[in-house]
Amino acid sequence: MANARLRIVLAEDAVLLREGLVELLERFGHETVAAVGDARELIEAVEEHRPDIVVTDVRMPPDYNDDGLRSAMELRDRYPELAVLVLTQYAATAYACELLESGAHSRGGLGYLLKDRIGGVAEFLGAIETVATGGTVIDQEVVRQLLRRRQLNEPLGLLSSRERDVLGLMAEGRTNAAIAEALNVSQPTVAKNIGSIFLKLGLSEGDGHRRVLAVLTYLRS
Repeated sequence: MANARLRIVLAEDAVLLREGLVELLERFGHETVAAVGDARELIEAVEEHRPDIVVTDVRMPPDYNDDGLRSAMELRDRYPELAVLVLTQYAATAYACELLESGAHSRGGLGYLLKDRIGGVAEFLGAIETVATGGTVIDQEVVRQLLRRRQLNEPLGLLSSRERDVLGLMAEGRTNAAIAEALNVSQPTVAKNIGSIFLKLGLSEGDGHRRVLAVLTYLRS
């Protein structure tokens, strides 16, 4: 689905940002089938249009709490193949972990990006396409916060330093090729490290989306 026309439901209560995102997405060939400013409208729009991906903020009406995130997780429960990209100003690790946990056994991609840290249009569009095709993208700042508070207890304590580096880059949504480039190693070496990570974390092939489960273990430790 990469570079294909995506059908998107956008949930953002800031009118100017919402309209700007609609224009941006359509300028680059994607279709915004609904653009809403309320978490309840988000659920209604997904049920009506069954999009490829939802892009939503965390805090929005009706309660201005974490309504957007809750609606996204409810929709993931109803439609396991639905991809969800959270686009927010809150670098809340608890929100990122909840989102990943909601999709650990689902097939749709997941993402958590901070609005003020997106470096450019290409980065944003790339994240949407990665999530829409089943990938996981977590903002580097969220990963850094988790690293600062993380203690290497079991099971992450079983991983080698290189394997923890690989898992950290997986948490940022890097592909195997991008991980290989960042660590200056070959792609087969990255694949071998990932296989070892799955083995040490006790993730078998029958455990669904093992990449998401591994990242979830990393974020929650």
